[in-house]
Amino acid sequence: MKFICNTKELNTACNNVIRAVSAKVTIPTIEGILMECGSDTLSLTGYDFEFGINTVLNVEVEEAGAIVINAKVLCDIIRKLEDETVTVETNGTSVSILSGAAKYNITGIDSNEYPELPSVNGGYPLELDQRVLQSMIMQTVFAVADTESNKPVYTGLKFDIDDNLLTLVGVDGYRLAIRKEAVNYSGEAHTFIVPKKTIKELIKLINIESEKPISVSVGKRHIIFDVEGYSIISRLLEGEFIDYKAALPRTINTTVLINTNDAIKCIDRTLPVIENNQKNPIRCLFDGDEMRVSTVSSVGRVVDRTHASTSGERVEIGFNSKYILDALSSADTDEVRIELAGPVSPVKIMPIEGESFLFLVLPMRLKNEG
Repeated sequence: MKFICNTKELNTACNNVIRAVSAKVTIPTIEGILMECGSDTLSLTGYDFEFGINTVLNVEVEEAGAIVINAKVLCDIIRKLEDETVTVETNGTSVSILSGAAKYNITGIDSNEYPELPSVNGGYPLELDQRVLQSMIMQTVFAVADTESNKPVYTGLKFDIDDNLLTLVGVDGYRLAIRKEAVNYSGEAHTFIVPKKTIKELIKLINIESEKPISVSVGKRHIIFDVEGYSIISRLLEGEFIDYKAALPRTINTTVLINTNDAIKCIDRTLPVIENNQKNPIRCLFDGDEMRVSTVSSVGRVVDRTHASTSGERVEIGFNSKYILDALSSADTDEVRIELAGPVSPVKIMPIEGESFLFLVLPMRLKNEG
């Protein structure tokens, strides 16, 4: 194999593909990047058996072939090169990298040892606007569980698509985030759960200035996102996801309309005296024309308030400050509507009008609640 390509383009591609290379499984083959040359293209692949990234560059090919090179070594070499072009040539598993005055000789791995990436045939095709999908993900991924301590399936973001409506759902046992958007899809109703790791890597490749849509292919066990010249291949999570529609409170006794930024700032001012979010909840009192926020810890005590328009019953409720701040910060409206059923029921946060997003946060029991 021998090819010549632009150093900067190869560096960018390597830095994106390496994110799919295994950092935990010490198998030399999947610690590497698979490089495959066709007639005038170079394909780069990283894959850790659960998640993969592939991209194809236009290069000058003098001899077709394939090789696996340790990803860290390859990326370190390409990143340090200063010449505009780089030549990569193999002889068996021996690899030479030449650029300007620099010449490296390293050992690669036979490409036949590299695992085959999963394919999605006959799956559900879907095209999504990059800006829209980014917005939907950012308003839901915060509620996806980081660990499998509750249920492994909660470490993924749920996609529900039916009758030209896409719904994303994130949950971690303490909060729930739902985001809806109209899309152009007239196929069968479909639901699948994408791992949080995959979603985070997808976000890094999204270009909200681009007019080119993200192409999504969904199979029974795997999904492929095609975005900006990259293909992200991922396994799907399996398991029983919460019936999020049934989890929403039906009874509402108090409704609060509040400026989103004012609420965030008011709660944020309590943080200096909070030692531990689990032990020191913030106390929110919604009554009349204000939201009163307070907390007490061994560090001290703070009381603050901001304007709010409350209708219905007066209610005092405790929250983990991080959870309520995450929800408010993910709202993309100047004002939000907060609905409460009582001091021990989940709180709903929504836009004043419509239902493009809905955040559900479980309360923390206050000490004087018996």
